[in-house]
Amino acid sequence: MSRGWLLSLTLLLPAGLSAQSKKPLDHSVYDSWQSIGTKTVSNNGKWVAYTITPQEGDATLVIRNLKTGGDMKFPRGAAPVFTEDSRYAVFGIKPPFREVRQARIKKKTPDQMPKDSMGLLLLSDDKGVYLPIANVRSFKTPEKGSGVIAYLQDAPKTDTAKNAKKPAARDTDADEDTPGKPGGAEAGTLMIVYTNNGGTDSVKYVTSYTISKPGNKIAIVVNPPKKDSLAKPCVLLWDVAARKADTISRGHGSFAQFAFDEKGTQLAYAGSRDSAKAAQKFYSLYYYQKGADSAELRVKPSTAGMPAKWAVSENGAISFSKSGHALFFGTAPVAPPKDTTIVDFEVAKVDIWHYKDDYLQTMQLKNLDRDLKKSYAAAYFPKEQQLVQLADQEIETFVPLNEGDHTYGIGYTDINNRVEMQWKGNTVKSAYLINIRTGQRKLIKENLAGYYFPSPKGKFLLWFDLPQGQWFTYETATGTTRNISAGFPVKLADEEMDMPDYPRPYMPSGWLEDDKYVYINDRYDIWQTDPLGKTAPVMITQGLGRKTRTELRYERLDKEERFFTPKQTLLLRAFNDSTRYAGYYSLQLGSKNGPKEIVTGPYSYLGIEKAKNAPIYVFQRQNYIASPDVYAGADIATAARLSAINPQQAQYNWGTAELFSWTTYNGKTTEGIVYKPEDFDPNKKYPVLIYFYEKLTDGLYTYQAPAPTPSRLNISFFVSRGYVVLAPDIRYETGKPGKSAYDYIVSGAEALARNPWIDKANMGIQGQSWGGYQVCYLITATPMFKAAWAGAPVSNMTSAYGGIRWESGMNRQFQYEHTQSRIGATLWDKPELYIENSPLFHLPKVTTPLAIMANDADGAVPWYQGIEMFTGLRRLGKPVWMLNYNNEAHNLVQRQNRKDIQIREQQFFDHFLKGAPAPQWIKTGVPAVEKGRNWGFGE
Repeated sequence: MSRGWLLSLTLLLPAGLSAQSKKPLDHSVYDSWQSIGTKTVSNNGKWVAYTITPQEGDATLVIRNLKTGGDMKFPRGAAPVFTEDSRYAVFGIKPPFREVRQARIKKKTPDQMPKDSMGLLLLSDDKGVYLPIANVRSFKTPEKGSGVIAYLQDAPKTDTAKNAKKPAARDTDADEDTPGKPGGAEAGTLMIVYTNNGGTDSVKYVTSYTISKPGNKIAIVVNPPKKDSLAKPCVLLWDVAARKADTISRGHGSFAQFAFDEKGTQLAYAGSRDSAKAAQKFYSLYYYQKGADSAELRVKPSTAGMPAKWAVSENGAISFSKSGHALFFGTAPVAPPKDTTIVDFEVAKVDIWHYKDDYLQTMQLKNLDRDLKKSYAAAYFPKEQQLVQLADQEIETFVPLNEGDHTYGIGYTDINNRVEMQWKGNTVKSAYLINIRTGQRKLIKENLAGYYFPSPKGKFLLWFDLPQGQWFTYETATGTTRNISAGFPVKLADEEMDMPDYPRPYMPSGWLEDDKYVYINDRYDIWQTDPLGKTAPVMITQGLGRKTRTELRYERLDKEERFFTPKQTLLLRAFNDSTRYAGYYSLQLGSKNGPKEIVTGPYSYLGIEKAKNAPIYVFQRQNYIASPDVYAGADIATAARLSAINPQQAQYNWGTAELFSWTTYNGKTTEGIVYKPEDFDPNKKYPVLIYFYEKLTDGLYTYQAPAPTPSRLNISFFVSRGYVVLAPDIRYETGKPGKSAYDYIVSGAEALARNPWIDKANMGIQGQSWGGYQVCYLITATPMFKAAWAGAPVSNMTSAYGGIRWESGMNRQFQYEHTQSRIGATLWDKPELYIENSPLFHLPKVTTPLAIMANDADGAVPWYQGIEMFTGLRRLGKPVWMLNYNNEAHNLVQRQNRKDIQIREQQFFDHFLKGAPAPQWIKTGVPAVEKGRNWGFGE
């Protein structure tokens, strides 16, 4: 066994403050610790907006002028956007946290709760002109245009208010375009602001609105209350240039899925004239084109091409093809009317499970709402007034090619192959070529275990065949299938796969213009590959990735980009497997120079963006010591830091993160992260906590904010309080997940304990979910650890194997046969492996005190797994505790519960590893009669 070695980071302390004088973190620090929320950059690259968000409390929006370096700050600002012309910033303003909290305490109804507002900021070189607007429900700007902003305000205003300088932003409310409700329910006043001349118009009683991409038209649904006898329900089409509306539909109705074409000259939507109380609602497709007097009803249940007893679906998304020649929408079978003669309390409530069902009843019930709203793609051609049904219950999924302007689209189905999802976790899928003019179908590939990817222009369908580990193309014009990766000298699927299943592919980077080449990734490098198979693949990264063990991946900066151009310069995201350094390279297509390093170093980078019309980049950079602040500049390597969150960190004893390497019991070399206190003294002895899951060292340069976690180890908190933490990487052998965990974790603990500053007698382990299972297994295999904490663990694989993941409704068999649990066989084929790897069958060997978290609403691991572990150890008289957070999920969601478990984890490990007094909940427990009054924290 080799001795451990450390790859250290040299850290500098803030001037004038020694590590010895700093205080340890405590549970009071969580709420004020900050993170960056939304960030964005204006199209002209002159402005950056970002939010600074405390864990609990009010956020602050910062808008930075990159030219002057000046900041404007807006309390409680949220979701900032810049208009297309970069002249305005628009953002939400949340009500004060304290007001919302008090309203919740007083149990205010939704309409009584504090309301959101909106901020409008006219941007200029020196400073902005700011206007706050109260009670704004949503706001939108054109996706590809400027000059108009619209926002929906709760309080009705006058019909028209001219010359008020009020602009607004892109859609921040994805649910806004819902069916309008008659009678004025949920209606507000729509304010339409003209940013070029400062004028403003308004429309009362609006329930939904949609702005065209160029911003020339706005579709508006008006539903006035009955008390206003002069106002009439209607659908308006607002002409932005003329500042007036045409009524394109009159009368009450339910309307949904409004969609304009690219130019804003065509509009389509789903509508029903049936009463809200009607037993059945029939939706139709309405269509409007420039110059028409009104929207025409174009598709209804009796329209030629509509399947019998089907209708337009109000839940199916509507979209035009890029050219506007085709209109895609959803249809569905008409649901039978509800039988009103049934008396609810006189009928049985029963779910019938059938062995031939496509999906288990649990999955059907979980997805019931989705399935009731399921729709199937159809195409309508306005000029020819032709309807073509494209998808149905045999081929449920349809994807148009070339943005809808290709003769064909691709249909996918896994019909007749769904039962095997129970034990495989996924299904094989067949692909069809579907003619959008005729609906004719042609089989492309049957029962693929893999992934499909249409090319941008629709000339090819690319797929990866998992069993073969190869990429294939299908040429849509000729029907020819080709293996385009047979000659590759490297593997194109996960080289480190250690689950009993086919390795997943490294996903492609993209295509060259006109579908000439597809760019395929191996583990490290990128290959230019001919989809026709005529020319040999070319490694455009010239082997730099594999030579330096650096993963190079294309970073897409333009959200509208569909393909590469011949001499385009690509930004490549880089991650080094050896050092864990991250950074960026540039690569010009067609150049012989290969990738050029921009920056790499001991950091990780988050969410890089580029200004649309300027060479300005915005991103976050972090490591264990440095918070993920915002940076911006023309050069990523020298970009300026804009934010400085968490200055209070300098007051606390923080820590360091280092790579640690050792040889495992099975002779493999592995690594882990060792976290040490900032005031580390090699002459002292430190208690140890070992936290694990699978592979964690890729997070070496990740900031670990002190936060009440969902039940993972709060690493920075414990390090600050004098613990050394080890986070090891683990690789697994099929059929031996428990033994694999033992080989890597226990050997790592022993290697670390050879250092004189480790207190080997006081080592603990903590893990959540899969990590929780490994905790439970380890305490049956070794007495080495003095305390153990397992969150949501599986303790008995024989009972867990046939259980249900209630969050999805899926059966758990696939986990053991193909994925994380790594048994690789059925329970009846290899029962000995299930027993060997189940902690429950080895409980008499346990000597380590164990705390378990098992929540009664866990949707991933049935909470009875924790119960089995607890009751088994309890019967044997072993020290064990179980925390059941009521109605909580697999990972804690409620912040008050997250705070609670952090306190208990500290008390638990401090007691067993540091000799601190045991609190009541550890000594004697908390009786049910004291629940909600006594938390058991005191002695």
